[in-house]
Amino acid sequence: MKKRTIRRTWVKAILLAAMAFSLAAGCGDDSKSDTDGGSSNGILNVSYDPTREFYAEYNEMFCGYWKQEKGEEVEVTQSHGGSGSQARSVIEGNEADVVTLALAHDITAIENAGLIEAGWNEKLEGNSAPYTSTIVFLVRKGNEKNIKDWDDLVEDGVEVITPNPKTSGGACWNFLAAWAYGQQNGMTEKETQEFLKKLYQNVLVLDSGARGATNTFVENKQGDVLIAWENEAFLSLETHPDDFEIVTPSVSILAQPSVAVVDKNVEDHGTREISEAYLKYLYSDDAQRLVGKYYYRPSKEEILQEFSEQFDLDMNLVTIDDFGGWNKAYETYFDDGALFDEIYAQ
Repeated sequence: MKKRTIRRTWVKAILLAAMAFSLAAGCGDDSKSDTDGGSSNGILNVSYDPTREFYAEYNEMFCGYWKQEKGEEVEVTQSHGGSGSQARSVIEGNEADVVTLALAHDITAIENAGLIEAGWNEKLEGNSAPYTSTIVFLVRKGNEKNIKDWDDLVEDGVEVITPNPKTSGGACWNFLAAWAYGQQNGMTEKETQEFLKKLYQNVLVLDSGARGATNTFVENKQGDVLIAWENEAFLSLETHPDDFEIVTPSVSILAQPSVAVVDKNVEDHGTREISEAYLKYLYSDDAQRLVGKYYYRPSKEEILQEFSEQFDLDMNLVTIDDFGGWNKAYETYFDDGALFDEIYAQ
């Protein structure tokens, strides 16, 4: 196996998350902020890498809504990093009022730590996923390696960029989409495992989060193909229209980023009303159109259809249910000693 850049240990992942811990005030006067965490006029949203641009504008939108509805100023503070790392930071004391993470399993981990009440995924529509996405390929203009589908990623000489499933929620979606391709193309379990082994042998850099992987590919110009969130690929194309192309694989996965109130923290901070309203407002028509503007797929079907020329709505998408749900998927693929570790260690 070729020499690769690897970020694998939990300790290093947490340190990287801390270094990447990005805070941006949304709006409002923070003079009443509690230095120990949130306050009655301020909340902290701990999110994952590729939501930075969306939440920067959404926070302003929500603050305006709250001012109009309640006559009160509110401050929203934002944190970003790999989804798994972000979940662990909350478990270890990062006093998030809300979490907006890449996959439900990361929020379940916070629930299992006693910080979020059971049934959180039933409190909002669509299993508390106000927007969805999927996985595509971003290639350099001209697509010199002629990458069209997952099987092209295992060819000799193809350098792949994807983040680490141990720290990145997006990377878990990437892995499962590739696995689904193998299964839908008649591969046995053993053959699919060998297929994924070849794919990861071609991975040049295994970043800790999706945005880090994007930067490696786009800014540092490493690799031939980035396995990417659809929204990340579109943002890269928007900012560098002459440099990249998006390739839609024959099989992908319906990625459902989840949101939840961190019950223990909002009780301590006195921020439940604002926190619940902040997540509920994600389902408003204005917020749903903002979702589409930043290349996420709105959960409201009628608004999703407004973006039908932007998204390929006929993609062949498996779901996490095809893998038995997140608990089963983690047990099979991502827990310590599970299939990803077996594949990557070989």
